[in-house]
Amino acid sequence: MAAAPPPKADELQPHPPKEQLAGVSFCITSPPPWPEAIILGFQHFIVMLGTTVIIPSALVPQMGGGNEEKARVVQTILFVAGINTLLQTFFGTRLPVVMGGSYIFVAPTISIILAGRYSNEADPREKFLRTMRGTQGALIIASTIQIILGFSGLWRNVVKLLSPLSAVPLVSLVGFGLYELGFPGVAKCVEIGLPELILLVVFSQYLPQVLHFGKDIFGRFGVLFTIPIVWLYAYILTIGGAYKNSPPKTQVHCRVDRSGLMSGAPWISVPYPFQWGAPTFDAGEAFAMMTTSFIALVESTGAFIGASRYASATMIPPSIISRGIGWQGIGILLDSFFGTANGTSVSVENIGLLALTRVGSRRVVQISAGFMIFFSVLGKFGALFASIPLPIFAGMYCLFFAYVGGVGLSFLQFCNLNSFRTKFIMGFAIFMGLSVPQYFNEYTAVAGYGPVHTGARWFNDMINVPFSSKPFVAGLVAYVLDNTLQVKDARKDRGYHWWDKFRSYKKDARSTEFYSLPFNLNKFFPSV
Repeated sequence: MAAAPPPKADELQPHPPKEQLAGVSFCITSPPPWPEAIILGFQHFIVMLGTTVIIPSALVPQMGGGNEEKARVVQTILFVAGINTLLQTFFGTRLPVVMGGSYIFVAPTISIILAGRYSNEADPREKFLRTMRGTQGALIIASTIQIILGFSGLWRNVVKLLSPLSAVPLVSLVGFGLYELGFPGVAKCVEIGLPELILLVVFSQYLPQVLHFGKDIFGRFGVLFTIPIVWLYAYILTIGGAYKNSPPKTQVHCRVDRSGLMSGAPWISVPYPFQWGAPTFDAGEAFAMMTTSFIALVESTGAFIGASRYASATMIPPSIISRGIGWQGIGILLDSFFGTANGTSVSVENIGLLALTRVGSRRVVQISAGFMIFFSVLGKFGALFASIPLPIFAGMYCLFFAYVGGVGLSFLQFCNLNSFRTKFIMGFAIFMGLSVPQYFNEYTAVAGYGPVHTGARWFNDMINVPFSSKPFVAGLVAYVLDNTLQVKDARKDRGYHWWDKFRSYKKDARSTEFYSLPFNLNKFFPSV
């Protein structure tokens, strides 16, 4: 039997590193045609609804609020998310990122809810208002840390020392670190969550491969094809009486009429600043919220780097990240004014959607911000979409968070993978990023409080919250090791030289193309 011919020389060459991601249909500066852009924008709006509903559903009942308060908080988060997304895409990083609610702020908010000074309040409505004002005060103080670090340029100096190697654990765990919101969420109502997960994989990955017509359509609008199918199926199960004798928890997750948002939402209402009353301040709670705000800043830095890749832009310069963080701080300030009981950070699932659709256009995300504001004012219509059962969102998250984790790993193309130093830093940082938060979260689940447990709840939060964040722990370990271990000898191994031209905004013409401010504002706010 004849031997196989020897491989050609070019076949043995590794894949060359690419400064910009190829294969993106519409990059950051090239918008799709208007009809397509509007539909894609609506798709981004639908995807960000999951987090927008999950957080108030967890917090508002504990604060003493009912369905009406929950619907108003969802509306307010939507409204402020729309404004913050517009601010970030016009004046911040200018990346196609949705600025929505953030899970990292949930823990300190629960500490405020459990604070002793609210526990003797008998009237639930009054307790809700007082707690809300407490969160507003804490968020006002917390926003200052991002505004100062961002706009002063201090954060730019931190990001300048980031290399592709230290970015890998940070960006990867921004996506992979949210695994608890993936299949565990699907399993809460597996007969709805699993079909969504399987259908989305089929529509976005297999149909474009099999069909010769409309290839792009199924991949690009997979979310809008699959959600109605599964939602209708869930509706049929609900009215068919499938959950008649099910436990209350199953009914909440599976039925389409259990969110309580439709009944609680007004037809038309415009959220306004201080709608719950004047904020109240507590020094301890403010410190805890400031620590949390810093963790959100680190996580968003990783998310910005991932989004720049899927937008087919070059690496985002440190000064632009710093500018984006400053505007994110203003976003948290707006959250505190309007009273969302939550802070703002980059919506990770929407970065995954950029990858799924292969559309990284800024205009699409700006249109989605318009939908957020529109549906937050028309309460009943917004509540209709917001009452999609949450396991459907969890099914989509399995794909979106995986895409974001994958883009983090893709920065390894700039590193020397045959170096023991690279293997140690990458492996150790990712392992610790998963292992340390696992201990903190497991301890909290069993004991009801974190490993650091003193009389001062705010102090506990300042230690427990950072070490419960997977991207923060992984990013911190990688950053410290990468900047202290054999730094001079390992310049090429860590890929540091690849990002040299993007460390200063003016070194590469493409930075100006992708990240310059609109309306000639760069004259007044130069980027370094």
